[in-house]
Amino acid sequence: MILQENWKLHQEAGGSRGPGTGQSRQPVLTAKIFVPKMGSRLSVDDSVCVVIVGGGFGGIAAASQLKVLEVPFVLIDMKEAFHHNVAALRASVESGFARKTFIPYAASFQDRFKQGKVISIDLEKQYVLLEDGEKLHFSHLILATGSDGPFPGKFNQLVSTEGAIQAYEDLVQEVQKAKHIVVVGGGSAGVEMAAEIKTDYPDKEVTLIHSRIALANVELQPSVRQSVKEILLKKGVQLILGQKVINLESLVMNCVQENMEIKLDKGTEIIADMVICCTGIKVNSFCYRNAFGVKLADDGALQVNKELQVEGYSNVYAIGDCANVNEPKMAYHAGLHAKIAVTNIINSLTNKPLKSYKPGSVTMLISMGRNDGAGQLGGCPLGGFVVKQLKSKDIFVGRKWKEMGQHMPS
Repeated sequence: MILQENWKLHQEAGGSRGPGTGQSRQPVLTAKIFVPKMGSRLSVDDSVCVVIVGGGFGGIAAASQLKVLEVPFVLIDMKEAFHHNVAALRASVESGFARKTFIPYAASFQDRFKQGKVISIDLEKQYVLLEDGEKLHFSHLILATGSDGPFPGKFNQLVSTEGAIQAYEDLVQEVQKAKHIVVVGGGSAGVEMAAEIKTDYPDKEVTLIHSRIALANVELQPSVRQSVKEILLKKGVQLILGQKVINLESLVMNCVQENMEIKLDKGTEIIADMVICCTGIKVNSFCYRNAFGVKLADDGALQVNKELQVEGYSNVYAIGDCANVNEPKMAYHAGLHAKIAVTNIINSLTNKPLKSYKPGSVTMLISMGRNDGAGQLGGCPLGGFVVKQLKSKDIFVGRKWKEMGQHMPS
């Protein structure tokens, strides 16, 4: 049953929700919908369409929820498969694992998925413009553009899934050939990378260089960060802390090259034959920067209110890494954001109060190879055995295949 009533556009100063933003006229959308008694599905007017830009953890979580509710949506990503980049470091050392980290969008979302690159957004006419010239109109917009960074931790190249998988298989071969590998960066990605290499290739020399003294994320408790350090030392990783690589741009990344000189800011020089960079993560703001210029934080993330609406726009949401929320940028949080955004879209259609997102205490699991780990659940540190059971065995890839309704390749 669908109630055929078109969208009504009316003007209200400053939008329907959120703080004043200086915008004097804000289009507010309302529509009647039919809500089944079970509350599991919604039938909406033909004008309703949620466009999701970005198919990372937040984007696919939002798409999956809208699919269950049968609310029309289009998920846009420039790749043809979701990349489980949390597991990318395991794919860098274990041959065959990369295939498990790419999950086809079309198999999960059929014609609700559109492969393409969004190059601009028209907020007044309510459409996103793709690189090929196609315009996709929206009633609601969810921006889930994520972040970018160096390979292998991130993979945002415009290649086929098979090409992406091959890139990781090529890296595995380079790691196998290398004798001394330097990992630059001691955040969560860097420590996981060093641990993955040492777990699979214990005889290789691995050096981790970090500009700070403490390893891993600053949001973690000191005892957890100390555990990470002890695990690396136990595995035989050489640590150089409180020093920064000053010739990183001139070094060859991810390929074996004999006698590379890595120069540090305190005068130290290291000779290695392979360098892997795990620093330099940046918010993907290209597609929305011009549309929301004054709404951007210093790092390119979008300023959002407590309902995760971009300030000044009641029908535009930002989730995941591109939302300026005071918490670590993690896949787990992107999923929580998606739930709030979808709930608020539904509530706005049913004239119900919107839900607020409240960052909680930090929960973070750091896989230190498949046989160890460290982390914390809220304020409670977790031991290696618990983290191993929860994350380290397969880095959640099996769970994600199930969530997307597909079977993981063996």
